[in-house]
Amino acid sequence: MTDTGEHSAKIRIVVLDEQPLLRCGIIAYLNSQRGMVVCGEADTIAGAATKIAEFQPQLVVTELRLGAGYTLKLVKKLKAENRALRILVYSAFEETIFAERAMRAGANGYVMKRARKEKLAAAIRDIMKGGIYVSREVALSGFRKSLQRQPKNNHSLRLANTLENLSNREIHIFELLGSGLGTREIAQLLDLSIKTVESHRENIKHKLRLSSGVQLRDRAAKWVERAGGVRKSGKLRVPAFCKRKPFRPAESEDLHPRQQQRSGRASHAQSVHIPESALAL
Repeated sequence: MTDTGEHSAKIRIVVLDEQPLLRCGIIAYLNSQRGMVVCGEADTIAGAATKIAEFQPQLVVTELRLGAGYTLKLVKKLKAENRALRILVYSAFEETIFAERAMRAGANGYVMKRARKEKLAAAIRDIMKGGIYVSREVALSGFRKSLQRQPKNNHSLRLANTLENLSNREIHIFELLGSGLGTREIAQLLDLSIKTVESHRENIKHKLRLSSGVQLRDRAAKWVERAGGVRKSGKLRVPAFCKRKPFRPAESEDLHPRQQQRSGRASHAQSVHIPESALAL
């Protein structure tokens, strides 16, 4: 892709997603927006680094997971190399768990896949103005945490048996377990020893108060399935799961208008301007 005078005045964006159809839909939508142009795309972490270096975007829109890679590590690396780069993370995984983790890694916003497509454009515009974009629910949750003055042991008890109590590495391994990978496969993918992965598994079981490996796998599988994408991904050196299961039309609609908004309080992502200091909980 080459620059034109028109493109130089637009927000230059690189889109990262391992699912070709979903990535194509996001690119088409962003290119239809006034003041935005997608200058590059990639489906792996390695490819992302190459495209970002090549096209020098102002903003990166990335899925939380790229194959077996943990995108938050990429976010940290990109921010360390270029503090001015804006990063928007989107995912099907719970915002209440991952939004704060993404922000701590250096992201400027988090959008759920089930959000209406207009929210994606709104998030980008807000981020480019220097704001932080999360849902109202997450913003209020962060504010409440900042007001809490609970003893550490009470906090631990409150978080026991929840995924929030897992470290970034543990939650990554938890997802891979739920995707059907075994200990040896996870060790190979993450370049860890089998003993290290087993240690992480034991820590996860303890934190979630599970008594067996069967219970751990069952809970992990249900969590991944609930998020909308069971990943039977083999070695995951390439986006193999895209080859091994057909693309579902419902998944391609994640960033299109949804007809079913539940009654009661709205929980869509929306523009929330909060100081970055509020995230340092």
